[in-house]
Parts: sequence; C-alpha cells; structure tokens
Amino acid sequence: MDVLAFSLNAVLPIVILVALGYVLRRIHLMNDDFLNIGNKLVFRLFLPVMLFYNVYNIADFSQINWWFVLYGSVAIIIIFALCTAIVPLFVKANNRRGVIVQALSRSSYAIIGIPLATSLYGAAGAAAASIMSAFSIPLFNALSVMALAAFDREGNSGVNWKKMGKDIVTNPLILAVFAGIVVLGIRALFVRWGWTFRLKSFTVAGTEVDFVYKALEYVAQLATPFALIVLGGRFRFSATKELWKHITAVCVLRMLVIPAIAIAAAYFIVPSLGGEHFASYIALFASPVAVASAVMAKEMGGDDDLAGQLVVWTTLVSGFTLFAVIAVCKAVGLL
Repeated sequence: MDVLAFSLNAVLPIVILVALGYVLRRIHLMNDDFLNIGNKLVFRLFLPVMLFYNVYNIADFSQINWWFVLYGSVAIIIIFALCTAIVPLFVKANNRRGVIVQALSRSSYAIIGIPLATSLYGAAGAAAASIMSAFSIPLFNALSVMALAAFDREGNSGVNWKKMGKDIVTNPLILAVFAGIVVLGIRALFVRWGWTFRLKSFTVAGTEVDFVYKALEYVAQLATPFALIVLGGRFRFSATKELWKHITAVCVLRMLVIPAIAIAAAYFIVPSLGGEHFASYIALFASPVAVASAVMAKEMGGDDDLAGQLVVWTTLVSGFTLFAVIAVCKAVGLL
C-alpha cells in the first residue's frame, strides 16, 4: 500500500497539471500563440535554470561511485544506439523516428526521477540521483539533439554533422548543466582556498544575503508546473486515434521492457551497488518520457503532437508501472 500511495503521489500531481492545461485551452484562457511562446520560455529559460540549480546543489563529487555512474551512462548510450538502429525499420515518417528514439532513450529524470529516488531512499537516494544527474542530463540532451537532427522534418537521409554539432553545443539545456558543473568546480576551489562565497549565501556590508540563489530557486520551481500546463494545453485527444500504435509500443518498451532489462543487468554487472543506487536507476530508466522531449521536438521540427502524446500517456501509465518496478525491486532486495 505504501508503494501504491507513493506512486500515486509521484504521478497524480503531474497528471493534474497536464489536465489543467488541457482545460485552460478548452475554455480559451490559453491560445496557440501563448502556448508557442510558453514552449520557448520553457526550453530557453525555465528548464535551463532548473537544471543549473539542480547541478549546483550537488554537495560533493568526491564520494562518487564511478561504477554506478559508468553503468548508467553506458546503458543510456546502448539504449539510444539500439533504438536508432531499430526504430527506422518500423516507423516510416521521418519526423516521427527521432521523436520515438528520443522517447525510448530519455526519461523524465530531472523532473520526476530525482524526487522519486529521494522518496525511495531518503537523503542517500537524493545524493546518488543528483550525482547521476550531472552525467545523465547532458547525455540525454545531447543524444536527443542527435536523434532529432538525424531524422529531420524534410526526410533527408544524410546526417549534417556540422549542424548536429552546432545544435548540441548551443542547446540551452546542455549549456545549463555545463554551467552548473563549472560553478561547482569554482566552488570547490573556493573551499580549498578557504573562501566562503556561495550563490546560496554571501556577505554584503556585513549582512548575509542570498538573493541570487533565491531568484534561481523561484525560476527552477516554476519550470515543472509551467512546462506541464503548456504540455496539457497542446495535448489533443483527437491525435491519439491516429498515433495509438506508436503510443502503445513506446509505453510498453519505455515503461516495462527497458527498465526491466537495464535494472536487472545492473544487478549482475555491478554487484557493489547499494539500495540508493538502484533507487536512482529506477528513476533513470523507469520514469516516463521527459517533459522536455516534447518541448525540444517542437523547437527542432519533430512531430510535436506525437511527442506530447508520448509524454502524457507514459506519465499516466507510470502510475501502474512504477508500482510494479518498485515492488519487484523491493521483493528481490535491491531496495
């Protein structure tokens, strides 16, 4: 019952916010212009600030279990490579191929995963998940850019490596995580030199202030609810009928098959992992499709209707699949 309650508490707030956006659009409190601008705000400001904020709040890199990080990173790359090779064999529309590859290989780790790991394993889970985020989030975003750039809306078969490289290095989400890592490095130097300056707390005229950190915190807190409301506003049930085969396949693979294989493989390949690490892997592999994937698909010319549908439906399904994954992991002693 505790696991069911946790799963509902983790997923239902997201579903409610998506439903709110859908209702606001239906009663004409939001229109297409607002949603398009909102989409750009999420992609270019709110999500980047949230990612920077999350990385900045990582306490210390010195206690990293590098086998834990290495397995998670390699698993993401393998999943992406397999999906990139297999999806084009079954999906004809080029602008849907990149969207599906992204959906299968990218989870909502930043928004759902870290709170999920924290709820499962407390402070230890939060620490492990935050460390994993510094590596997985840039990787997720770089691979997503590659998928969407490789399968462009015009159906070009060749890959424009120059354009793809530019898309990766100018992606706001990747830049935000990189900036967070740079600031962490500077903070570590300050500690070594005995300086006390922090974004969270520094002194002006003898008074401790934290207005920079507070501003970042406010924007970071705005990112998730605003992104979900905009997503709900852009959601169309009429598109579900046309896309149901893609939606069903992605839900089964993303929410059951991929987490089952990835977590089971971690158990055998990296036997030294603790419960907090498996809590992070559940967050990494079993959480629904990333909200940012729909935003990025819209910005990069992918099928944004399909991308939005995949976010919504995997989120709905996750209320059941997360319960199953967590229950099995507890039963076999991983948590």
